[in-house]
Amino acid sequence: MKYSVIIPTLNEEKLLPELLRQLSDDDLNRKYDFEIIVSDGGSRDKTVSIALEYADKVKVHNNSAAQNIAGGRNSGAKYAKGEIFVFINGDVIFENVSGFFGFLEKNFAANKFLAMTCKVKIFPHEETLLDRLFHYGYNSYFRLLNGMGLGMGRGECQVVKRNIFFKVGGYNEALAAGEDFDLFRRVRRLGKILYTKEICVFESPRRFRKLGYKGVTVSWVKNGFSVLFKNKSLSKEWEQVR
Repeated sequence: MKYSVIIPTLNEEKLLPELLRQLSDDDLNRKYDFEIIVSDGGSRDKTVSIALEYADKVKVHNNSAAQNIAGGRNSGAKYAKGEIFVFINGDVIFENVSGFFGFLEKNFAANKFLAMTCKVKIFPHEETLLDRLFHYGYNSYFRLLNGMGLGMGRGECQVVKRNIFFKVGGYNEALAAGEDFDLFRRVRRLGKILYTKEICVFESPRRFRKLGYKGVTVSWVKNGFSVLFKNKSLSKEWEQVR
């Protein structure tokens, strides 16, 4: 098996079905050989029952050490059989799922890069001008930092080769926030990370709508610097927004 798509979830009954439907295409699976793993942190809604309809593996973890998104991703990775791990959040959809895997096959799977990330934008049907401007700037910023040799990639979509993921110890479960940046920072010490603007995933705007772009950005920056200089996140818990 070449790919393992690992989806950490917690109360995602509203948005998870569209992502799973995108991935649940027999022709797509035969062409790219992937499994779908949903790693759930103890949802109280219909997330698990929805996942059971589509996913190859559904793992519910209730241990306290795994009750954040880092733990959820690590828990899913333990059951993954693929050579390449595709971590994607439950509130995300692909712009073009076939194009996504086609890009991995052509530009990532057999080359020197150890990890990969891509553009992230807001759901097209909910996107505003502010969303467009912010994400254009933020994606450009990530592209610049990766071009400078720094490992940066948002957790909405991170692709890591299996051996590298386990070599660096996976996601740091002690981090309630900034775990995505921390993983790529450690991967970058071993080799190169690919940032591409040729593919894109769309995320829900729900966090930005509730907290505002200023609030979210301040939180990201504070947690990023705390992880960088203190090896711990400033936030004790990442607020669940549903």
